[in-house]
Amino acid sequence: MNQTNLRAAPGLTSLIGLDRAELAAALVEIGEPEKGAKLRAKQLWHWIYHHGASDFAQMTTLNGPLREALAEKFTLARPEVAREQRSEDGTRKWLLRFEDGQEAESVFIPEEDRGALCMSSQVGCTLTCRFCHTGTQRLVRNLGAREIISQFFVARDSYGEWPSPAGGRMISNIVMMGMGEPLFNYENVAKAIRIAMDPEGISISRRRITLSTAGVAPLIERCGAELGVNLAISLHAVDDDLRSEIMPINRKYPLAQLLEACRRYPRASNARRITFEYVMLKGINDSPADAKALVQLIAGIPAKINLIPFNAWPGAPYECSSAEAINEFAVIVNKAGYSAPVRAPRGRDILAACGQLRSDSVIAKRSAQSSQSRPAAAPQAVLN
Repeated sequence: MNQTNLRAAPGLTSLIGLDRAELAAALVEIGEPEKGAKLRAKQLWHWIYHHGASDFAQMTTLNGPLREALAEKFTLARPEVAREQRSEDGTRKWLLRFEDGQEAESVFIPEEDRGALCMSSQVGCTLTCRFCHTGTQRLVRNLGAREIISQFFVARDSYGEWPSPAGGRMISNIVMMGMGEPLFNYENVAKAIRIAMDPEGISISRRRITLSTAGVAPLIERCGAELGVNLAISLHAVDDDLRSEIMPINRKYPLAQLLEACRRYPRASNARRITFEYVMLKGINDSPADAKALVQLIAGIPAKINLIPFNAWPGAPYECSSAEAINEFAVIVNKAGYSAPVRAPRGRDILAACGQLRSDSVIAKRSAQSSQSRPAAAPQAVLN
């Protein structure tokens, strides 16, 4: 791939993130007759989302004048990769810089013959969950559909998986579990997911896409009806008092409302269980009594529970539960008939584990800003 074409020239509009109707409108804008714009939009879609084209010159099914007209007005550039890191366990993390200078991170977590791309939906986060380092960062803005799906483009570029493979792809799954709360940016997230699922383009099955929410109950049912992707709930506590303390969103959408929304989720079944994510906090939510309460709380919901060892950071208010406590918790949940795998931490050495996204880049930026704002130190005398 021609890397020189991956960064946008000033003033050009990106076509990445547009749906078919918007691509047709873009073609009409540069003089393509409306009658033929629908067909040309279909061709553009194929080149952008199936082939991952980064240069209009690659689009050989379009005539030369049209390719030139497209190149004068539009771009296929990806976000700037400000930094790419690779973990000892094979995890990759990209810090992406968008046109306005804001940044977000995405992470690819490989397995033996496949892997999941964890994508962000916002710059920063508004939820302030106390166990999540990402949540200590203020919300800057929502990401647009183009910025969300562009994270997938960057990952596929890195692995050379264009055109979209029919099978055997490394990037086989998408998880909306990165920075931000996806359901607080529903329209843009939904648009990006629809692009990813389209069988004539990227073609990721809805069964291989998971959206994780901290519990925006009113939008959960809509998500299931309109997108039908897998649902993951960041639960982390079994009573309202504790959950409200560590997850302030619970004050607006308490457990009863959240679990009722889960019971109504259109795609929930034994074959497609809802995943409840549960971070293990030492002495906070990891007792045998908590495990038994969890089982009672989710009774009747087709579900599995992901137990997540807490990923600490300097100054974190919690500690990770002991291996013994996590194992005892898992045994109780398993005996009740629920799968309770313990999520193996991935990418900790590059701060790519759950709850750590972009935390290192924010710290570095704040440190630099702090240094610039401090007055210069007075010259020191040199002692002989």
